[in-house]
Amino acid sequence: MKLVVDTYTHTVASGHAYSTILENAAQAKSVGLSHLCVTDHASTMPGAPHHWHFVNQRVIPDLLFCVRIIRGVEANIMNSDGELDMPTYVYAGMEWVNASLHEAVFRALSKEEHTQAMIGAIESQLIDAIAHPGNPNYPIDAEAVVASAVKHGVAIELNNSSLNGSRKGSEPYCLAIAELARDMGAYVTTGSDAHFASDIGNLSSVLTMIEKVGLSEEQVITSGAVRFETFQRRRFAIRQRRVEEFAQRT
Repeated sequence: MKLVVDTYTHTVASGHAYSTILENAAQAKSVGLSHLCVTDHASTMPGAPHHWHFVNQRVIPDLLFCVRIIRGVEANIMNSDGELDMPTYVYAGMEWVNASLHEAVFRALSKEEHTQAMIGAIESQLIDAIAHPGNPNYPIDAEAVVASAVKHGVAIELNNSSLNGSRKGSEPYCLAIAELARDMGAYVTTGSDAHFASDIGNLSSVLTMIEKVGLSEEQVITSGAVRFETFQRRRFAIRQRRVEEFAQRT
């Protein structure tokens, strides 16, 4: 299996990453990616940009170095209700939305509350993927989270950085989640979590886990350009409808 999309990357805009979109795109081209998701941290993460930064991503070209640039964000899950940390209208313009728990934003609570936080984010239908759900600092009912992702058509991310020390102790949890995704028919996406250009497209540890578990290409949405675009466009349309629904309520 070849992975041709990296759905989780950072630029200097995140405040603690060190490469530009141009540098990341050049690296994506050099390693054979078809698509690159730009997913800088959303506004409540220390050092992250104001939400206007994400609104203005419309100025980024669709193609850089022949790589399709997907304008996105790594949204912070704020509470056990699964609320995200930018005005809802901003998400309508995002082509890819990862949602995740971070210690700087969401104080670790209980397994039940972490689980409900992820499920709430999934049920909002504003997101495309739950990012690094195997973080041992946030224990979850993995079966419940994967079941919710399956029900709502949201992807579960396998994070290469988590398998290489950035969230120590993640590997057994990620393996269990990957096995549940296989058995329950969940969509799986793959992210490098790159904070420097040389890590763009570095998905080797994730690919090893995918092959070990036996996930099919049909489940791994980043295993083909057309497969990814089909998933991404469907999720984008769902998100726009949800934003419209939220607007009508207020």
